[in-house]
Amino acid sequence: MRIVNFLPALLATVPAVAATKGTLGLALGNKNADGSCKATGDYEADFEVLKGVSNIVRTYSASDCNTAQNIIPAAKAKGFQVVLGVWADYTDSFNKDFDALKQFVPGNENVVSAITVGSEALYRKSLTAQQLLNLIQQVQAQFPKVAVGTVDSWNKFADGTADPIIQGGVTYFLANGFAYWQDVSINDAHNVYFDDVTQAKNHILQVAGSNASKIRFGNGETGWPTDGGSNYGSHSVAGTKNAEQFYQTSVCPMLASGVDVFYFEAFDETWKPNSVGDNGQSMDEKHWGLFTADGKPKFNINCPN
Repeated sequence: MRIVNFLPALLATVPAVAATKGTLGLALGNKNADGSCKATGDYEADFEVLKGVSNIVRTYSASDCNTAQNIIPAAKAKGFQVVLGVWADYTDSFNKDFDALKQFVPGNENVVSAITVGSEALYRKSLTAQQLLNLIQQVQAQFPKVAVGTVDSWNKFADGTADPIIQGGVTYFLANGFAYWQDVSINDAHNVYFDDVTQAKNHILQVAGSNASKIRFGNGETGWPTDGGSNYGSHSVAGTKNAEQFYQTSVCPMLASGVDVFYFEAFDETWKPNSVGDNGQSMDEKHWGLFTADGKPKFNINCPN
């Protein structure tokens, strides 16, 4: 998700009881470094690397590369939780993912932490909030034992775009927030990141009203590209030292504040082609991992106590 500008002021904060420490999760791709689809054994190998860092991962499509079929048994074997995704932008992708969930979630609810319907669908304007709500409700009805919600850019929650979903009784929300994509220096990233996430969270709680206590909120994606990645704009500079600084000065404090964070991403995805950013430039997105594609840690990811 890329946004060049950010809102400069925090919304009025919602009074809250001091929270316990948030949980670190990781976004996990469904392809190996060579672009082949991961099998159950590949996910088990991933979890062996990640087990000292986190025990929960989120994915993006239940059917693509047979993700649900392959990751659920690996998660059970290695003691992990998974957030399964439904790519809701198209009827065909929604139906395929929904069918995969129907086949593989029943009986495995103990490892399926949640299901997210849509990943920045509002940001891309692929669906209206009402259309997305209708799809979420279909999945909710099918899986009453599992938390079902959505993931979108922080500003789509903060600016009211997602209000029909909140008003529709959905209680699980992940807000993506990348200071990097807002063309800010690494030294300014902490304030921008916290501003983004706080705006999203506060607006959701305000709109939820009497249901605010039921809201389960987290940061669905954040991160910073390491050496080999592309710079964005004139201020956001890729590099492993900057990624470590972002992690230590932004991700760790966010966790300490009580917000769950899914870091993007677990491993470098070297198979990815370059993409074109909002600035029209070719962007290398192969180097966002906490770990290299072959499982080597890039920097210190231990947060202060």
